[in-house]
Amino acid sequence: MPPKTASSKLFGYDIEFTYSETWIAYALLSLRLMMGWVFFYAGIVKVIDPDWSARPFLVNVDPANPLVDVWAAMADWVWLLTPLNQVGLTLVGIALILGAFFRFSALCGALMMLFYWAASYPFPDAIFIDFHLIYAFLLFLLGAAGAGRIIGLDQRLEEIGFVQNNPRLALLLG
Repeated sequence: MPPKTASSKLFGYDIEFTYSETWIAYALLSLRLMMGWVFFYAGIVKVIDPDWSARPFLVNVDPANPLVDVWAAMADWVWLLTPLNQVGLTLVGIALILGAFFRFSALCGALMMLFYWAASYPFPDAIFIDFHLIYAFLLFLLGAAGAGRIIGLDQRLEEIGFVQNNPRLALLLG
């Protein structure tokens, strides 16, 4: 397939670039599967460890973090946050791998990463941007590109009459 040209307006500038649809599809699918694995693995190891708790993460936030008191207060909610974290990571991972409810799952995963990013400040090996923020923006990219439709269940879900009759549901898919 020959390269295509795309044009857009970005920050007030007219942008034009060429791209290969085939390579973009491979790249998006690969990124989707890798991000799905990262989330699934991070979640499932917490699910199968009966001693895992969110408490150490919350109470050991660096005192230089401007929100240190917020994270410490959240430790009182560890009875809720521990299973939410375990199950949330695992389900987001499964949804990303399967390409199911992709935009909703990518949004949930990005929000989790933004919380981890905020709680991890100051970063031992970065000034402002660490891997949590990169993961959040990768999920944004994948959702914007509709990566759930590339060999994913969202392509099939969008063909269901209920989704076609309720087009706002399609915002969660893709």
